[in-house]
Amino acid sequence: RERERERDNDVLFQRRIIHFYGNSLHFGCHYIYQSMPRMLSVWLDYVTSDKDPSKTTLTQITAMIANFAEKLPTFKFFTAFSQLVSRICHPQPVVYMQLKEILIKIIQRYPQQSLWMILCVYKSSYVQRFKRCAEIIQDPRLNGTDLAKLINDFNILAEKLIDLTNKQIPNGLQETTVSAINRTIHRMFADSQFSHIMMPVQEFRKIVMPSQEYYDSKRNRNDFNAFPNKLVYITGIQDRVIILASLQKPRRISLKGSDGKNYSLLLKPKDDLRKDFRLMEFNTIVNQYLHKDPVARQRRLKIRTYSVLPLNEECGIIEWISNVVPLRPALIKIYRQKQIYTSADKLKSMWVPKERLEVKRKVFLSFFIKNHPPVFSEWFRLNFPDPHGWYQAKCAYIRTTSVISMVGYILGLGDRHGENILFDSTNGDTMHVDFNCLFNKGLAFEYPERVPFRMTHNMVKAMGPTGVEGMFRKSCEITMDILRTQRETLMSVLRPFVYDPLLSWSSRSNSTSKSTTTERIDKESMRSVENIEKRLKGIMRISSDLPSTLSCKGQVNYLILEATSIDNLCQMYIGWGPYL
Repeated sequence: RERERERDNDVLFQRRIIHFYGNSLHFGCHYIYQSMPRMLSVWLDYVTSDKDPSKTTLTQITAMIANFAEKLPTFKFFTAFSQLVSRICHPQPVVYMQLKEILIKIIQRYPQQSLWMILCVYKSSYVQRFKRCAEIIQDPRLNGTDLAKLINDFNILAEKLIDLTNKQIPNGLQETTVSAINRTIHRMFADSQFSHIMMPVQEFRKIVMPSQEYYDSKRNRNDFNAFPNKLVYITGIQDRVIILASLQKPRRISLKGSDGKNYSLLLKPKDDLRKDFRLMEFNTIVNQYLHKDPVARQRRLKIRTYSVLPLNEECGIIEWISNVVPLRPALIKIYRQKQIYTSADKLKSMWVPKERLEVKRKVFLSFFIKNHPPVFSEWFRLNFPDPHGWYQAKCAYIRTTSVISMVGYILGLGDRHGENILFDSTNGDTMHVDFNCLFNKGLAFEYPERVPFRMTHNMVKAMGPTGVEGMFRKSCEITMDILRTQRETLMSVLRPFVYDPLLSWSSRSNSTSKSTTTERIDKESMRSVENIEKRLKGIMRISSDLPSTLSCKGQVNYLILEATSIDNLCQMYIGWGPYL
């Protein structure tokens, strides 16, 4: 009887949570990024938990969601589109049917934005995910004349882009043509009957919330235009294809827009971009909170984001960002000009990975640091010659570096070598790329990554006389405080990772798992998500002591000390460039 009472209280509690979050969404948009992911998480997680809810409870909770799906404007559910898609293999039929209803509604209302996002699931090699996605795409409600043609043309375009991405390119080739890779693409765009498909760049995928005044007015809320930027459609493709010097041979293409402009995109083969896509979504939500906080907004704290769209599990599209330079090439160029460049062979010959820490430290300071003096500040003086521009760029560099450093630490982002950190030569912003090494994967490397983020002597000296003190430390503390305050919401965004076979641990699974008929919950992914939650609570394992809970300032101080520690840097892999 006691157990029954507990279960009844639990059911009542879950229903009240959904009711109040739903009401919060009904009365405005101010807390949409808190209420929507949490409401959906309570619903989706409860019915897959160990509680084994009765059919009645399950139906009641799902009916509440159905009611809110009917009452709330569709753009509100669009904010959680990825979360919904990640759960389409839900084991409970009643839940899946409601998920399907919501997803169909979103695709009907926002086909251009949602079809780009659901493509990678439709092209999934996981049989059940493909089947469920196909059921949604082929639903009669989406088979109206215009929408059915748009979906079909989206599929055709995706196939062409996948072919363009994966086609073998001979070694040493720096340029080729679209016609040489796929002869039919030009013909496809030339067809006057081919659908208008949105240019896949961030500018046209950015959702905007209505003001409270608009929301309180009597106007139909579903009529609100959540994507106010006038859409630009793909009208053609430039024939020139630039092959980048990399093992995977990514290729840069240029799509012609209906506005007369050309839009450059990077096609990445043999690379699963679903992590990058999810992380960009996560960063966009972090930016929302930074913008809402008065102190963070005053300091213009933000993460530089860009459009990432996976086409399947093995390739995808990245928006090409102009005027950015990676850290390593920027530094090497200055070292060459000063005639103090050290060759890679010489560096490798001096590397002592097997020696004791004292020896590593001595070699690191006497050879590596001595031969690589801090010169990054000169890059700012060269690119921003006037005093005002130089100061603004330096401030932008410090602020954007602080935010991505804290977010990267929380997510366990590694592999931050000199090619994965870029700097904008027009405003000084820091931008990170290649998010494949997430969830502290760097700890499993042959030479484990010992630093929480990149903060080498070049980066410190470029911040000015105060180094990591002052603006950098304060910006880190503000960012960490916001991340910890919004812990529950951020965890709601991250938890779908557990159910979505988009991470590297899933790809290690054998082929039989790809035909599974239910959601796949991976223990390793669950452990990683739990570790993120601990970091957001300030729980740190310092040395070999028991975990300690630190304040925001204490946590930031510990991280800065770890990132700049010579003992940590001297043990890093030489290719990471701890001496730069």
